[in-house]
Formats: sequence, C-alpha cells, structure tokens
Amino acid sequence: MTGPDSVTGPSPGAPETRPLRIIVADDQASVREGLVLLLGGLPDIDVVGAASDGQQAIELVSRHRPDAILLDLRMPVLDGIDATRRLTAEYPEVAIVVLTTYLDEGTVLPALRAGARSYLTKDADRADIARALHAAASGLTVVDPRVHDTLLAASGAAQPAPPATPPDGLTQREAEILVLIARGLTNAEIAARLFLSGHTVKTHINRIFAKTGSRDRAAAIGYAHRHGLA
Repeated sequence: MTGPDSVTGPSPGAPETRPLRIIVADDQASVREGLVLLLGGLPDIDVVGAASDGQQAIELVSRHRPDAILLDLRMPVLDGIDATRRLTAEYPEVAIVVLTTYLDEGTVLPALRAGARSYLTKDADRADIARALHAAASGLTVVDPRVHDTLLAASGAAQPAPPATPPDGLTQREAEILVLIARGLTNAEIAARLFLSGHTVKTHINRIFAKTGSRDRAAAIGYAHRHGLA
C-alpha cells in the first residue's frame, strides 16, 4: 500500500491549507484511541473529537462542525447506520467515512444508502484512511476494493432503469451506462449491449467518474447504490 508520506504533505508550490477537522467514532476504546493517535499525528488532519456511540457522535458534530467523521457501524445507543441517516439529514456538509469490519450486503448497502460517502474496512492503513477522509471532504467517493464484490452481487439482484432526471448532471446515456457498470458489465459488454464503440463507452465512463467523483468502478458502483441506480 502507499505510504503515509503520499497523503500528508502539500505538493511543491501548493498553497498551504488548514488541516482537515475530523471526528472519530468507535465503541471500542482501543480502536478509537489508536485512530486518534494515528490520524492526529498527521500534519493535515486535526482530530477535534472522539465518540463511543452514534448519539455522542452526532452531539460532537453539532458542537465542532467538522469536515468529516470516521464512523464505525456497530455501536451502542445509536448504531452507525442510523447515525449516518441523521448526520446526512442534519449536517449534509459533513462527509461520512465508514470504517468497519463488516463487508456483508446487509451492512454495506444500508450504509451507502443512508448517505455514507466512503466505505473502508478496518485493515486499511493510515494513508488509506487519510486519503479517504480528504477525498470525502472534497466530495469524492472512496470504496474499499473488497466491497466491490458485495456491491456487484447486490446489483445482480435488481436491475432498475435510469431515473427520468439523473443526478449530478449525468446524461441519460451516462446514467444508463452507470446502471450497467453497477450490474458488473465490462466495457466490452456495455459496448455490445448499447451498440457503441469501445472508445465511446470509455469516454462516457470517464465523464461518469468526473461527474460522480468516483476514482474507479467500485466507487461508481457505490455512487449508483446511493442514488437509486442499482
């Protein structure tokens, strides 16, 4: 994996920016304290609070108004999915990054549909977590590659049509291609299905990634699930 130096320092000549303000929420004290130490040691991240349950996480967000929150899903009082729904409704400007051990469909999909911007597993390293937090706060999506199979399996069960008005400026054709990506089709399969050239499909997919803030197909599939396209 990429080392932490790749995400901690500004590039040469880049203007200095303030550290990303985050909250860490996890019911296991050892995990929570470890994340605070790991992330708090980075020069571009400022951990402004740590919560042991979902309700406390919401209270800390209300008090500190962070840029992002790193949120576990299985917590007492208010679990991470319900906390995500409330945070999305009450503090939509706060990016939610899920960090959990769970990869099952019954956990991944509800979290993304509740409004989580990114989804990581707990064996992600510090650099990956920091990168995901910064990306989410910038409006981008990061989905752990190991979530990919879960999303693809879920996509195969339901095949919705593109909505009448696609989100984020997607054209009808782009939304249609995004639905097919979420169903697990390759570029060649999409091209054959829609009677398009491979080059045209690749161009559409690049535009889809740009408009949805997706860095790869897994992230695009996560976006599709959150917006009812899969």
